[in-house]
Amino acid sequence: QVQLVESGGGLVQPGGSLRLSCAASGSTFSSYAMIWYRQAPGKERELVASITATGGITNYPDSVKGRFTISRDNSKSTVYLQMNSLKPEDTAVYYCNAKRWNLGVLSEYWGQGTQVTVSS
Repeated sequence: QVQLVESGGGLVQPGGSLRLSCAASGSTFSSYAMIWYRQAPGKERELVASITATGGITNYPDSVKGRFTISRDNSKSTVYLQMNSLKPEDTAVYYCNAKRWNLGVLSEYWGQGTQVTVSS
């Protein structure tokens, strides 16, 4: 079992920055790939950043590439999402997700989400 708790959301003006954190507990954090998703009202959940278990590979969709950076500190069991040059369309609930494949079985856990609102 993995428990995930997001923090760092809030209200920010367009062009501003926020850093989200997701603290994990309960299992071996360093064995999980970590992903940030977001979901805006009336829209499907969207992947915004992912990072491998060792942190060696990251991935972003074009909508956030160059503005968002995912990182992890396995010693603190925490993953971060640095969001710069925020736009109103970045407004959403942001969710932290942990995934691990082990012997053909997927283990997956979600945080409760943190609201990010980009508005003047």
